[in-house]
Amino acid sequence: MRKEMGEERGVSDEQKQDTHDGCTGEFNLRKAIELICFLLSLSLSVKVFPVKWQLIRKKLNELKSGLIAAKKCDLGQNSNFSELIPAIVVSLKDCYDLARRCVDMSYSGKLLMQSNLHMVSEKFELHIKNLAGIYSAGFLNNAIVVSKPSAGDCRDDMKFYVRDLLTRLKIGDFEMKSQTLVALNEILSEDEKYVRIVIEMGEIISILVNLLEFNEIGIQEESAKAISVIAGFDSCKNLLIGAGIIATLIRVLENGTDLGKERAARALQKLTGNSENAWSVSADGGITALLKLCSAGDDKGRDFIVPACGVLRNLAGVEEIKRFIVQEDAVSSFIKLARSKDEASQISAIEFLQIIASGDESIQQMVISGGGIQTIIRFLEPNSCFSSKARETAIRAIESLCFSSSRSLDILMNCGFLDQLLYFLRNGELSIQELAVKLALRLCGTTDEIKKAMGDVGFMPELVRLLDTKSSDVREMTAEVLCNMVWVPRNRKRFVQEDTNIERILQLLHPEEVKSGNKFLLAILMSLTSCNSTRRKIANSGYVKNLEKLAEAENIDAKIILRNLSRNRFRSMLSGIWRS
Repeated sequence: MRKEMGEERGVSDEQKQDTHDGCTGEFNLRKAIELICFLLSLSLSVKVFPVKWQLIRKKLNELKSGLIAAKKCDLGQNSNFSELIPAIVVSLKDCYDLARRCVDMSYSGKLLMQSNLHMVSEKFELHIKNLAGIYSAGFLNNAIVVSKPSAGDCRDDMKFYVRDLLTRLKIGDFEMKSQTLVALNEILSEDEKYVRIVIEMGEIISILVNLLEFNEIGIQEESAKAISVIAGFDSCKNLLIGAGIIATLIRVLENGTDLGKERAARALQKLTGNSENAWSVSADGGITALLKLCSAGDDKGRDFIVPACGVLRNLAGVEEIKRFIVQEDAVSSFIKLARSKDEASQISAIEFLQIIASGDESIQQMVISGGGIQTIIRFLEPNSCFSSKARETAIRAIESLCFSSSRSLDILMNCGFLDQLLYFLRNGELSIQELAVKLALRLCGTTDEIKKAMGDVGFMPELVRLLDTKSSDVREMTAEVLCNMVWVPRNRKRFVQEDTNIERILQLLHPEEVKSGNKFLLAILMSLTSCNSTRRKIANSGYVKNLEKLAEAENIDAKIILRNLSRNRFRSMLSGIWRS
């Protein structure tokens, strides 16, 4: 093949006639396709004039698709078609000569080489138009327009329709390719059966990958949309990877329209789930392209940012890649993105920071030093208009990032975080209340000073109110928070000053609650019985019978509490006798 392609560029009239005579028929059509494949492979070794060669490769791929379709349609004996083949072969040989000189760096001047590359690109464009004209005048104009099957039609009808779309993708002009892609996306989104049919006809996938290289906006965007849908099926991923989809999608991220970038990023997000294909994305420069997209977000927000963040979250599952992402100053970029005005971008940025910093103290310190905690806390300001999803994301991030050091806790306290957390205990939706209680429990596991501060701002009344919420998980966590808080003397004193608090604890003490794991109510009472006045309040409560029933059911903690109460009554009797 190399010897054949290496013939001299100068072609005499006699040689041209020989070429013309030798390039008719099916055999020479196949040879032309082989020459294109060889040239496509060789062009990948060219390191100079990358934009020019990318355009040439796109046109070679389109030309190859058209010739392959001609072979399948048995157009090799068509007179107009057979006249086109020699001209294509000559152009291919010219292109080979340019490629070889670019690889060897043996060209005489950059401007001259750029001019030659432009000329050969124009020749390929002309061949493509001539090829489309032959199809338009013949096959396509005479073809039956296949209607889309109705819902409930048999699988054979669906397959026949997909096969017709495949043919039009291969031999149609730009306008027809664009219309066909729209039709393909319509059926792919309507019924998964069409996706399975596309998998069976693996040829469509390779065509879609080639169409992504087109500069035409509609074709590239619609191809990216179809690939994004197909990438969601595990059985298709290997087919896409084998067709070279990763590198092609990354080029769309770099040079496509905003819509094309969004769809390409969504496809990559599906292909990199559970860190799959992470190294392929990295090897093709995808990390740099993704970080650039995320850094380019403006206050209006761009739809490609969210899926781009999603891809980076997937890639961060590989430790070496995570380190590279951090080295590329991703932390500061995403803190900045979290301060933008587009909420979807903000949420994605916070989730990304949480993932890369989770369990890694050095990265957590980078987030703290970059003002990440202050940025996240502002989502919890009561008077702000952030959505519940944004607030939930912020609370989860605080739980993940802010308990690694005393410094991070100090920042939380100095930002008025306790007041914000208390607000959501009182007013938040159930999902936010649950997260707030969980975070309060984490705070109770830190220092007595923080427990005192929680008591001072009014956590305990709100926690008592939440003890009978519908969620058993929230009830149990709430009781555990209270248990931790009342072990601090100052909080215990404040708690017993309100008689209804003790009444409420005793009221909730019934066997079903204890069996469900809510042992912390008993632990709260245990801590309260260290005070004589509190023991009297418990003993005099109308709900002490609940405690007695638990003791009769052989609950050890209930027995201990009743024993403590009995001692208190015995001491009272002795005191009365002594005074008399």
